[in-house]
Amino acid sequence: MPQFAANLTMMFTELPFPERFAAAAKAGFKAVEFLFPYDHPAVEVAGWLKENGLVNALFNLPPGDFAGGERGIASLPGREREFRDGLARAVEYALALGTPKVHCMAGYFPAGGDRARHRAVYLENLRLAAREMGKHGRIVVIEPINHRDMPGYFLNTQAEGCAILREVGLPNLKLQMDFYHCQIVEGDLSMKFRRNFADIGHVQIASVPDRHEPDEGEVDYRHVFRLLDEMGYGGYVGLEYQPRGRTEDGLGWFAGYR
Repeated sequence: MPQFAANLTMMFTELPFPERFAAAAKAGFKAVEFLFPYDHPAVEVAGWLKENGLVNALFNLPPGDFAGGERGIASLPGREREFRDGLARAVEYALALGTPKVHCMAGYFPAGGDRARHRAVYLENLRLAAREMGKHGRIVVIEPINHRDMPGYFLNTQAEGCAILREVGLPNLKLQMDFYHCQIVEGDLSMKFRRNFADIGHVQIASVPDRHEPDEGEVDYRHVFRLLDEMGYGGYVGLEYQPRGRTEDGLGWFAGYR
């Protein structure tokens, strides 16, 4: 049976961020993930996890100016020092929170940019991130993201992600397969999961096309959950979806998995 991690950036948003931990635990979750913990001291976030008997499955490296629209800086030439500083901060939080995996966002590819140059910067930053996180037994994941939600995002397909893993060549750099993004970009979910299974370090889900609870839309997540069990996936399934209403009101699908 899959293990689910509530994404506290997108779920339980009726509450302030510190209160979402208790709400997730009350709803039956044993794990959570979130985009960024950096607005709060690491010791406080660690305390919220401990108080509610939760583990943190994943968070993202600092993304640059998120409020200003940036979605990562790993592939951006000229931002290497900022990336290194953000990586050091992410290591600090990963150790304090006991987080086993961190997501490194690639960022947007600018119109008219030199893709080869951006790719070279991306590869070098990923090598640095994987090596630094590897010193502490942590995994770095990269995620292909669809162009509908993030037009111009640098990394879009599972094949591109796997090719980058091959080039970096470090065992703790893995693929984050978000079934929502994959379905929008390319489909053929089951075969891609089977083919890339050895490279997959984290899974996320949401309904398609509306990114709501996984009990609607064009993806049969009952089949996906059986596939995860069949393949022996032992990680968490991140619930990176936008509830249709109050989070608790949309958890009927989760009742059989508590």
